[in-house]
Amino acid sequence: MQLLILFTLFLVGTFAGPCGNRNTGKCGYESCHPIKDGYINVHFVPHSHDDVGWLKTVDQYYYGTNNTIQLAAVQFIFDSVLEALSKNPDRRFIYVETAFFWKWWEKQNEETQAAVKDLVSSGRLEFIGGAWSMNDEANANYISIIDQFTWGLRKLNDTFGACGRPHIGWQIDPFGHTRQMAALFTLFGYDGLFFGRLDYEEKSQRLRNKTAEMIWQSSPNLGRSADLFTHALYNIYVSPKGYCFDIKCAEDPIVDDKESPLYNVEWKGEGLIDWINNQSSQYKTNNIILTMGDDFQYTAAGINFYSMDKIIKYINSKQSSGSKINAIYSTPSCYLKAVNDRNETFPTKSDDFIPYKSDKHSYWTGFFTSRPTQKYYERRGNNILQTCKQLAVQSMEGFKYESKITPLREAMGIMQHHDAITGTAKQHVANDYARILSNGIHECVEATSTILSRISGFTKSNYTTCPLMNISACAVSEQSDQFLVTIYNPLSRPITEFARLPISDNDSYDVIDPQKKKLITQIVPLPKSVIDIPGRVSSAVAELIFEATNLPPLGYKSFIVRKDPTKKTTNGTFTRSAQLENNSVDIGDKWFGLKINAQDSRRYTMYVDGQEIPLTQEFMYYKSMAGNNSEDVHRASGAYIFRPNGSASSICDHLNESKIFKGPLVQEIHTTCNNWTSQVVRKYKGDDHFEFEWLVGPIPDNDNIGKEVISRFKLSNYHNDKTFYTDSNGREMLKRVLNYRSSFDLKENVENISGNYYPINSQIMLTDGRTRFAVLNDRAQGGSSLDDGELELMVHRRMFFDDDFGVGEALNEPAYGTGLVVRGQHYLTFGSADNQFAVQRLLAQKKLIRPQYLFSKISPAVSYEEIKSTTTLEFSGMKNALPDNVQLLTLEPWKEGTVLLRLEHIFEYNEDKNLSKPVVINVQDLFTKFRIVSLRETILGGNQWLSQHTKLSWRTEDNTIVKEEIPISNNGETTDPKHISLTPMQIRTLVAEIVPAY
Repeated sequence: MQLLILFTLFLVGTFAGPCGNRNTGKCGYESCHPIKDGYINVHFVPHSHDDVGWLKTVDQYYYGTNNTIQLAAVQFIFDSVLEALSKNPDRRFIYVETAFFWKWWEKQNEETQAAVKDLVSSGRLEFIGGAWSMNDEANANYISIIDQFTWGLRKLNDTFGACGRPHIGWQIDPFGHTRQMAALFTLFGYDGLFFGRLDYEEKSQRLRNKTAEMIWQSSPNLGRSADLFTHALYNIYVSPKGYCFDIKCAEDPIVDDKESPLYNVEWKGEGLIDWINNQSSQYKTNNIILTMGDDFQYTAAGINFYSMDKIIKYINSKQSSGSKINAIYSTPSCYLKAVNDRNETFPTKSDDFIPYKSDKHSYWTGFFTSRPTQKYYERRGNNILQTCKQLAVQSMEGFKYESKITPLREAMGIMQHHDAITGTAKQHVANDYARILSNGIHECVEATSTILSRISGFTKSNYTTCPLMNISACAVSEQSDQFLVTIYNPLSRPITEFARLPISDNDSYDVIDPQKKKLITQIVPLPKSVIDIPGRVSSAVAELIFEATNLPPLGYKSFIVRKDPTKKTTNGTFTRSAQLENNSVDIGDKWFGLKINAQDSRRYTMYVDGQEIPLTQEFMYYKSMAGNNSEDVHRASGAYIFRPNGSASSICDHLNESKIFKGPLVQEIHTTCNNWTSQVVRKYKGDDHFEFEWLVGPIPDNDNIGKEVISRFKLSNYHNDKTFYTDSNGREMLKRVLNYRSSFDLKENVENISGNYYPINSQIMLTDGRTRFAVLNDRAQGGSSLDDGELELMVHRRMFFDDDFGVGEALNEPAYGTGLVVRGQHYLTFGSADNQFAVQRLLAQKKLIRPQYLFSKISPAVSYEEIKSTTTLEFSGMKNALPDNVQLLTLEPWKEGTVLLRLEHIFEYNEDKNLSKPVVINVQDLFTKFRIVSLRETILGGNQWLSQHTKLSWRTEDNTIVKEEIPISNNGETTDPKHISLTPMQIRTLVAEIVPAY
């Protein structure tokens, strides 16, 4: 009987397979209203832009509370639009943010849901974008972008089938656009991208030259398959001035009753026709798009549609007297299809749309760094989510943990929003983002603990995390005489991790590995600046360090840590002035080491392969421009805008006593600049990089002058010809040249500091052709190279004026009764150009996808033998590691017992003579817990089989046809798990059926 039901569902097209429903409704391009040849076809696109938190919290926006801040109630938008669309089949509406839609959808009855499905299947309601939120592009990492699109698209696909699958990227409000994001859109299978914000100079030049539509060549590695039709919207994303018909606007509705003294349709119609003619003159085809909406509009959708119905009718009535304008309700998809049908040629673009400036004094580059602790917390959330999903699959009961994984999936989707990870929301909203993320993390950690307990068999205690390890605080390690620390490695290759555990004394500790080997340990005191962080409640005064070697891929090792109070340790500390060998290297050695200058703590000698290289590293700050924003020249630096008042000033005194700690595992230099800035520079045994761990804050507020703090690195006599390189969303590297844009003529770069700032998700690099010098980071930050041999990253900002772009608050973050303190890390690499890309790529990957620590208290009376006899202290999720140039990007429970698997090549062409080559891998028997019995490949979002995917073709001005070539396997469906090929920067997404490996 059950099989019969399933078969019946399959026949009627509602069975949800791994890639969603099968739907034969007339939607998408087939649902478009016809256009007229020889006419200007005006595509009215009704829409509402609904921020997933900004001035109000997510829930406040949805339910419509706290309206003294902003009148917005998303739940009523859906109710209202549903009613308005049902009254006229010609009407259209698009929606973007799946987070809000899903919150509403789950509360609807079957009758309402059926009505929505009918609107979607007929193309009258269309989903655009489709991710959980409209993500920021500058600060968001590619892994988190892919995850939040996957989750949003999965919900739409499972509910609406093919008619719920978006064709268009709709990034109308993010503050600049990255090339990697465009590449991801092509991998998601989208036919085009629409956005609203680009440098006003570039927009002006593009409109003048009719090049506001282009083919964005988004990846030199992926080639023509990554070319994307891109449209810069004429009016950002709002209605034409004077034609906002929403209840929130102060505009009169259209009155077409000629007997009424309020009759206005004629003059309003003629005014809009003038707008249409002006806009049409600046685009290439006979189609234009009118964005009819704005933030949180359509709570009373009937009002909007009432006036649009009448003005569309009026415009079309003029055709009988010779008018060549045809107005229709439309969607971005239908507009794009109409443009595509014209078979026009379009110019190409190969750089990105960053940085964005809205006037000559307003570069939106401050948000690259705003709210730095929130940016770090988001990165930590990604780490925990990947671990949680991987372990759920390895439990072989992934479906049981969906309810624990989903809150963090959705929290991370919210965090990608362009007012969340950007740090551009009000303070109470930022607090709510932290609450949402904390709750999601809690649920995933519970699942991780349960699964690890089952894999390991450990029953003596629970697995817990220490969420405050970033400020060297952990109750378990501080208060326990014996405990277990389990380190899980989410990478698909083995790594070595130098564990640092907070401890409350200088007693000796034994650390025992799974083979009962007693490891070498080292204890290093915590800097006083860390101990004194406001709000830090911890007894830890030092950190216990040990080397966790060969952590297995997708696996863990557990280490028993036992205090031995009968022995004391020495930490090997001495001040720089007391050092006996004045010519010795302070940390590392003369093949890779540093020596600090005794007279100036900002200056070092760096040793690389026996060569001495002068290095300066110092903390500096830009004074924030104050202003009332009454006009451009009075623009203040704020949450969005970085506008320094002059060049950077040094924070640190030249003479600062440095403490040096040397041991068998790590060598460190501790330096204090002043009472709010300090740093530890360290090198671990065998590492090919230096770690600069900085602590900044509270930034002084006694002078009421905002300060934007940078860490600046400089190599003397290094010639990089005003050229540097930054990552794009953590993947491909882009070339940057000071005061230059390759796509347009940059004439008004009067803000030539902020105008040369770029988002750094992963790394910023210089090269002189022979060597490469790079600094990597642990969170999204703004950075630049303003002079040859120089790299700087902004680490913290505190300001006392708002920049008047909507948030309405100065970025003056409070914490424990004072200003915010931030602690973070930079990683410096330097070496031969031949091999440094490999160093940088592998280091960046390791710092992005970090090992996860879990702690378990153990009674001192329990012996190693007792633990070993009942517990699996070491586990590998993979039989063999993947090659260094391949990463298992995704391993998560999918639908109907399947698994979603993504593999990526992490190198670009020509970065490394070996690692940049294509590679073939066998995944069939790769995993220890399960075996893959079949694979089917999908597009990046997992919402359509790759073999069924088609895309529109476009022509560039060189008459090249841009059409994606879809690789089809021999039978058109399955993929051979023994032969998965990957070319540089390629990502392949696969749905796997699995069976237990034993």
